Amino acid sequence: MDLLNTLVDKGLRRETPTRAEALAVLATTDDELLDVVAAAGKVRRHWFGRRVKLNYLVNLKSGLCPEDCSYCSQRLGSKADILKYTWLKPDEASRAAAAGLAGGAKRVCLVASGRGPTDRDVDRVSDTIKAIKEQNEDVEVCACLGLLSDGQAERLREAGADAYNHNLNTSESTYGEITTTHTYADRVDTVRKAHAAGLSACSGLIAGMGETDEDLVDVVFSLRELDPDSVPVNFLIPFEGTPLAKEWNLTPQRCLRILAMVRFVCPDVEVRIAGGREVHLRTMQPLALHLANSIFLGDYLTSEGQAGKADLEMIADAGFEVEGAGEVTLPEHRTGGGCGSHAGGGACGSHDGGEASCGAHEGGGCGSHQGGGVCGSAPAAAPAPAASADEPRPGLVAVRRRGAGTDLAPNA
Repeated sequence: MDLLNTLVDKGLRRETPTRAEALAVLATTDDELLDVVAAAGKVRRHWFGRRVKLNYLVNLKSGLCPEDCSYCSQRLGSKADILKYTWLKPDEASRAAAAGLAGGAKRVCLVASGRGPTDRDVDRVSDTIKAIKEQNEDVEVCACLGLLSDGQAERLREAGADAYNHNLNTSESTYGEITTTHTYADRVDTVRKAHAAGLSACSGLIAGMGETDEDLVDVVFSLRELDPDSVPVNFLIPFEGTPLAKEWNLTPQRCLRILAMVRFVCPDVEVRIAGGREVHLRTMQPLALHLANSIFLGDYLTSEGQAGKADLEMIADAGFEVEGAGEVTLPEHRTGGGCGSHAGGGACGSHDGGEASCGAHEGGGCGSHQGGGVCGSAPAAAPAPAASADEPRPGLVAVRRRGAGTDLAPNA
């Protein structure tokens, strides 16, 4: 297929696809799906080999959020029967993180529900970061605390944070339909604050909230412009008791096409399969490893994930290997001062302009809960019928009852 050959060539050169090409990936048929996965897999292997980075979530403070994000089990007015607890003490969070690290994770994502941290909250999280790093010097720590005020990103970096996660979640044009208590611009501002402070920015999306193909392409192109080092792709977890509980719009094939599109638009960044992979990809999770180079190990914030042992077996059975603590995730051109560390504030490759993900809210993503390019001449694929709605499977959504905030051992 000429489209896929063009996209592979662009991905290897770090060139941005056209919007028409990105839309064409989402419009491919199920008969073409393996060809799409194979093409995007070439780009993934070129930049990341067969390594899979493992990340581990620690929910520092669960529930009781004043924000109204429709996808979130911790939102204002949520009737979801989730764990609710206030801030974990640093030693409690450190013990929770240790379980994930023992399971093979190299990054710990510290998440707290709420609009954004107070200065006292930043102090708490700083103490937690220090406690974790005292026990595990080489661990990467990503904070996900919501909207940041001036100076807070710098304080987190001084405390030892390596990254900050805040997802855009959906397109700017539809953002107000999902959340009304803060704006899309607020989210963009926080990602830029993380960049400016020298933190590795993590920002992604949630698919399956009723958005159009155009919305998905819009948010991924916006992410490309923001140039995060990692892009978590979350698939909506339709929690009973939330406004989006009845949104079952994803099939495994649709999820794979979305991941492939993200890989083509963001070829050299860490693409992470975040919340909802077990619910929507199901038995096709191993195929997704050919597209993404990063996953969360074990449970999410308020929902249970696949058993940690099963995650490791899946990676090995699919012919991939867990990325070691001493290995650098990102390609060389994205590390060491310019794009990647963002210490120099520069953009990367053909990028214009210049969070699981952690998620202070469910959907796996993080936030306050959160182109341009070379134009190809390949013809767009013929439009395909929209993917049929997935069959509702609420039995796959299991509320987390173990790990942080409980007396039970975590899943790692």
